[in-house]
Amino acid sequence: SLSLFRNALFFRWRFREYLIMGSLISVIILNYKGKDYIEECLDSVLEQTYEPLEIIVVDNASSDGSLRILKEKYSSKIKLIESNANLGFAGGNNLALDYTKGEFIALLNNDAIADRRWIEEFMSAVSRCDGTFGMWASKILFYEDREIIDTAGHLIYPDGLNRGRGKGEKDKGQYDEEEEVFFPSGCAAIYRKEMLDIIGFFDPDFFAYGDDTDLGMKARVAGWKCIYVPKSVVYHHSSAASGKYSPLKAYLVERNRLWVLIKYFPLRYILLSPFYTVLRWILQLYGALTGKGAAGRFTEEHSFLMLAGVFIKAYFDAALGLHGMIRKRLKMNRIKRTGAKEFALWLKKFRISAAEIALKE
Repeated sequence: SLSLFRNALFFRWRFREYLIMGSLISVIILNYKGKDYIEECLDSVLEQTYEPLEIIVVDNASSDGSLRILKEKYSSKIKLIESNANLGFAGGNNLALDYTKGEFIALLNNDAIADRRWIEEFMSAVSRCDGTFGMWASKILFYEDREIIDTAGHLIYPDGLNRGRGKGEKDKGQYDEEEEVFFPSGCAAIYRKEMLDIIGFFDPDFFAYGDDTDLGMKARVAGWKCIYVPKSVVYHHSSAASGKYSPLKAYLVERNRLWVLIKYFPLRYILLSPFYTVLRWILQLYGALTGKGAAGRFTEEHSFLMLAGVFIKAYFDAALGLHGMIRKRLKMNRIKRTGAKEFALWLKKFRISAAEIALKE
């Protein structure tokens, strides 16, 4: 009967939820000069309502005393990996992956703190997803003002740049629906280990910024999807390590978006991308002159001349790495499961405007 069928489906779902909710989660925290943040970050993970967890901390050659804190206060509670050099966000997280035993890999920035139910809400969402989903995104709010959104999943611009959905908006519940987004922010995300075993983890050439874009694009091209989980909440000191409007950040963002473009975009979108880039530049120039957006804030803290120099260096270094990115693009064929048609649908569904990229902070 229909009633028996419904009951069977219900018990099957509850059994699946039971199995998933008992999965081991490996939480990776990359520490670089996080003396002012790492204790609050780790304490928030240790207080999670979900278990079992393993916590793996990679120290990226910190020189600020944070490594001493990790050894003295947390040595019995975490698995600590010490790097002899700063490998960046990409290389540091890659170093930790070989030590993980969990079925799911959670990432958390060292300058973020997680709500007590962060992992539990993630895993509840996982239990409702089918096997095509390999990424889950948190609702990330600013630590200093917890009514303002940092990221509610990521969106993409047609020249390879991306931006957090809702960034800078007051949280009024407009992003409280569990729904598909393009990819998660590496600040606070969960990835299916099975997916990472197939596609690999971060590209170390990216070093930092855009590395989570690269991973998200790689997963998408390989046929995996992402769900945004609004009840999985994290509070973030944005760009605490590098500075919110630092020359290094601006350089890496622009260089790495070019590499994302070359590695993943279909040829026709690569050929069209200069149009979108010029449009973005015009709006960023306007922002720099009027004090609006990231370009405006950058020129206030530094100078327009420095901004121009950063862009020139980013394009020069991107060109130097072009051959390597083309090689990686060709290697993607072995895991590629999508084509230009799916890409067009992504740009329609998860696209962000040039004005929002250029004129919003």
